[in-house]
Amino acid sequence: MTSGRIQMEFPSGVAVDFGGTKLSAARVTAGKIGPVMKVQTDGGGDAAHQMEAICDMLDQLELRPEERVGVALTGRVSNDGVWHAVNTDTLSGVHSVPVRALLSARLDRDVKVDNDATAAAVGEYIAGAGRGVVSFGFITVSTGVGGGIILDGKPLLSVNGLAGHVGFSTSRIATELCGSGRQSTIESIAGGRSIAALAAKAGYSGYDAKAVFSAHLDGQEWATKLITQSAQAIAELCANLTTILELERIAIAGSIGLASGYLELVQRALADEPELYRPEVVSAQLGQNSAFVGILAQTN
Repeated sequence: MTSGRIQMEFPSGVAVDFGGTKLSAARVTAGKIGPVMKVQTDGGGDAAHQMEAICDMLDQLELRPEERVGVALTGRVSNDGVWHAVNTDTLSGVHSVPVRALLSARLDRDVKVDNDATAAAVGEYIAGAGRGVVSFGFITVSTGVGGGIILDGKPLLSVNGLAGHVGFSTSRIATELCGSGRQSTIESIAGGRSIAALAAKAGYSGYDAKAVFSAHLDGQEWATKLITQSAQAIAELCANLTTILELERIAIAGSIGLASGYLELVQRALADEPELYRPEVVSAQLGQNSAFVGILAQTN
């Protein structure tokens, strides 16, 4: 279902983006993003640890009593503000955390919480690559693969928060078991954690996704194969989403999605699809900061 309301004016407030690899926060003033604070995500931390990490970022930004607060989270966020990990390889200690209620009580204000990719899709829709279209998709290729969908000016949401987790759909070229529990998903072949695992399986242990991408740029054939198949899976995902939702434009983001040459690999693979299934595919204009704008532009 599509629900929720997007405030189309550029928002202000303090936003936190809790990703699979990094936890970041920034103050936003009329859509302009201030200096971004970043720390590494502790994927094994329990709920209390993760809540303290979020509040510590807000404390360092010297949150003011009147400021709006939004928190974008990797994983499922149900419509009652409860946070659940989906890929337990990324977050192993997050299980049914009432994050909206806990943060709202602690900060003495109504705190907006949502999935990070959905928030990023909203940010791009009002201030970036999604401007001017009715049906818009957002795909982030980073530690994992996430997504957000905007239809008729509203984000695609669901009661249990699963809507938009496009990386857990399947791919015809994937073969591995995903941390989501599903077999042969997009994330299991295209996400950064999976790229590193596939590199190790091919005999190149000790390479994280960034190192694999560097090896690809250096012309190492084994690395180019892994990065190319990641892009092919994302292109397949773009075609599938367009088949189901008739998307006009899809923005690609994330540390891998925004890396040099990756978008071109996706576009090249998408060109093999019939024209009817080829949306316009572009880079996210707000880079890694889309969620800061998007989480503050939504209302509970």
